Amino acid sequence: MSFPKSFLDELKARIRVSDVVGRRVKLVRRGREFVGLSPFANEKSPSFTVNDDKQFYHCFSTGEHGDVIKFLEKVENLSFLEAVERLAGEAGLDMPERDPHSIEREKQSATLIDVMELAAGFFRRKLSEGVGAEARAYLERRGMKASTLENFNIGYAPEDRHALMGFLKTKNVSIDQMAEAGLIISGPDIAEPYDRFRNRIIYPIADARGRCIAFGGRALDPNAKAKYLNSPDTPLFHKGRGLYNLHRARKPSYDAGYVIAVEGYMDVIGLAQGGIDNAVAPLGTALTEDQIALMWRMAPEPILCFDGDKAGLRAAFRAVERVLPLLKPGHSLRFALLPEGKDPDDLIREEGPEAMREILANARPLSEMVWEKEFTSGTWDTPERRAALESRIEEVLGTIGDPKVRGHYQQALRERISKLFGGGKAPQAAYRRSGGGYRAPGGARWGKGGGRFPDFIPPVSPELRRSSLATDNAGAERSREGLMVLIMLNHPELLDFYSEEFAAVEIRNAALDRLRNEIIDIAALNAPLDREALRGHLTDRDLAEIARRLEGTPAFKNERFAWPDASPEKARSGFLHVLARHRRQVILEVELKAAERALAEDMTEENLARLRDIHAQLEHPDVIDETGYDQAGNGQAARP
Repeated sequence: MSFPKSFLDELKARIRVSDVVGRRVKLVRRGREFVGLSPFANEKSPSFTVNDDKQFYHCFSTGEHGDVIKFLEKVENLSFLEAVERLAGEAGLDMPERDPHSIEREKQSATLIDVMELAAGFFRRKLSEGVGAEARAYLERRGMKASTLENFNIGYAPEDRHALMGFLKTKNVSIDQMAEAGLIISGPDIAEPYDRFRNRIIYPIADARGRCIAFGGRALDPNAKAKYLNSPDTPLFHKGRGLYNLHRARKPSYDAGYVIAVEGYMDVIGLAQGGIDNAVAPLGTALTEDQIALMWRMAPEPILCFDGDKAGLRAAFRAVERVLPLLKPGHSLRFALLPEGKDPDDLIREEGPEAMREILANARPLSEMVWEKEFTSGTWDTPERRAALESRIEEVLGTIGDPKVRGHYQQALRERISKLFGGGKAPQAAYRRSGGGYRAPGGARWGKGGGRFPDFIPPVSPELRRSSLATDNAGAERSREGLMVLIMLNHPELLDFYSEEFAAVEIRNAALDRLRNEIIDIAALNAPLDREALRGHLTDRDLAEIARRLEGTPAFKNERFAWPDASPEKARSGFLHVLARHRRQVILEVELKAAERALAEDMTEENLARLRDIHAQLEHPDVIDETGYDQAGNGQAARP
């Protein structure tokens, strides 16, 4: 049977050629292509290439060439129908009805494409005419350049109820065709058909081939019932199956190795104007399974970008729920949360593209968002409540379909629960100076040949009390991360005793995280390890430049406990002090979000007091005295 071309285009858009070919051929990426030994010839040197962006394979040995359907026909001896049915099952597409009218419907779809292109051209012209003055002024206020408007074919729908309909009539387009394309409102209850889009900025929506199939309209009237209005579902367009800017973003996403999903049309356009071309957006709906599958075809770990306010966080959590059942090895999501009150367009206009790129570089993994979603949903200050949290997390992870992925998630979050609620040892009593080193009440000694470092916190020196890390401010998080890495860089002997603590630290800066992981790996393979040997290994792994930049950080010049000439006692004391501050801040930030949510849901004095208390702790950190105890007499919490 023959299939509608639109169905085959959709099928190929959802299936990577390399995924199907890779089941039969061992492929290696080379630039934009994959290469491997030909399945059609007996060869020793690879002459077989696969190009996902162009959706074909080619064998230079035999001349075989084709798409993913033809590959299955050739290597598995399937008929065309069998190959299409198999791929449709993988892509989650329903097979078209097998009736003699399918070809006629395909012709009708082609005709509707022509109608949509006529409408798009009409809207573009109206933007440049006198009737589009208000729309042009709005776009100028948003910082849109003329070249951007042209690249995205942005237009304007006049306020006249019959402007588009009258134009299309002159092009011999029937009322039925206009209605089927979703351009007009008509029906038995409508006395006279009229244009769907009126007094709106128009954003054409294209399919994977770049053909206009729908429109999104942004109201200029502040009193409009709907700020944004999209085309209805039509034979050409299904809201939940496509992505805005898909055809433009495919190649940039392939080149960059990731695709960005933002919330709206202007976010996509603002990013593109700032030089970030690999962004797409859902079409007036929450992110769907089909849209996630489309993005996975573009890159294995799309970055979802949300506003940093409560609404943005709720949207991120909905995406977490949606994607968990779909997870498979090598495919996930990451999450970039913007500063509260700003969207990507605002951020690029006000702070430049680099500010946006930094947020993308620090995107958080899905596992972290699963944890935050559940942890911030309640208070876990009793054993029973902690058990409830653990049960809830197990229930959520049970929705992950792939058993391997589910197992790794369960292991990772169990470890997180253990470290937060009981992974460390209880604080011990202060210790005293003795015999050139320090001695704990139980007799353990360190420094001056004392052997293994003990599992308690050393007293806070005046040097640490003056440290810039003694306060928690906007830049302190990165300073704490960098300072802990710098200490281990200059004192790798500490890894013999604190490698687990160092590995468990949450480091959000991608470069520092990479350097930390390499230091741990090198120490594990080359124990005992001194400073010079570590530097040599980092140079071999092309990480010396990251280490050099870290050492050049101006804020660290006065943190003498982090430098090579510091004594082992001071280096260790400094590391544990910074670690304690970092852990405490991370926990307080999580508790702050939980408190804000609790207050929003239940405005009680108790919830308000809790929120104020957390704010006070964040603004005025506890002062820890020379004995290692705070002013309330509690042991210093470096091992929560």
